[in-house]
Amino acid sequence: MSSSAVDWGSPGTPVLVEPLAGSDRPAHYLAAETLDGLYAPYALRLPDGPGPHPFVLVAYGNGGGGIGWLQDRVHRFRHVTDVLLDAGYACAWVRYRTEVELGYQTGGPLRTTVRQGMGLMSRAPLEYEDEVAILRHVAAHPAIDADRLFHVGVSHAGEMLFKLLSQYPGLLRAGVAAEPASHELLTLRLDDVPTVTSDGGLRDIESMEIRSTERARARVADPDEVSARLDGVDIPVLVLGRDQDELQGIFRLTYELLAEKRSDAEWRSWSHDVHGYIYPESDAAGVAQVDDVQREALAVIVDFLDRHNA
Repeated sequence: MSSSAVDWGSPGTPVLVEPLAGSDRPAHYLAAETLDGLYAPYALRLPDGPGPHPFVLVAYGNGGGGIGWLQDRVHRFRHVTDVLLDAGYACAWVRYRTEVELGYQTGGPLRTTVRQGMGLMSRAPLEYEDEVAILRHVAAHPAIDADRLFHVGVSHAGEMLFKLLSQYPGLLRAGVAAEPASHELLTLRLDDVPTVTSDGGLRDIESMEIRSTERARARVADPDEVSARLDGVDIPVLVLGRDQDELQGIFRLTYELLAEKRSDAEWRSWSHDVHGYIYPESDAAGVAQVDDVQREALAVIVDFLDRHNA
């Protein structure tokens, strides 16, 4: 498709349509204008039928990587979207900007105004605000039901779900936070953790271990702030853990603090060797390499979405 043929502002006009091996449901690559006027790409797949369809935003980890990262996810980690499509959900792998170290903690809510006819912001948008832009963009798509938007995020993207909800209510029907790395959301003190180092204010937490919920709870620096953040959660959330994960204490504490606020919070955890196990890999022919734990976890996710899709 030539650039002159692309209507960048239209949710119904893809920049690129890319087939997937063995599937008649291609990926429609679209670009959502972000809050500061740049563009965040996402790859929308639509189930059979005319719609309007419920929609699930599918996210993993930190941002960056651009279109190349997105295309790899669309093909190599397509199984989760195949499952969602079979269940009747439109869905999209999404890409967003790179995380800013403690940007959520120090930046506060984004405030905007106008100067000389153009926008002025109190800070730059953060990665979860690119998800906000994508959700608003896809909500205008003619095949999507704007009142039935869902979010599934793993690792940092699981924490992003809570950050989004704390500052942008009313966008989502329900969400899944799988293995949420919620140390910033929960204001966890990490300076005295032996495996955490800092280089010019950028913390290295790759080797951090907080397996105990009690240990995680003892590290919450500002309980009142955490409580206020979780007050913004206006939807049911299913939190998923991983039994042997080195951050299982953080995952479980995220659920427990949420459950103190909302009776519809849910928790499940499985034993699995792979971080991000709810996103099984597919081979070059599009055949998913799925084990029993992954099948069960994905079935639980679909059941959760279905129960909140009425």
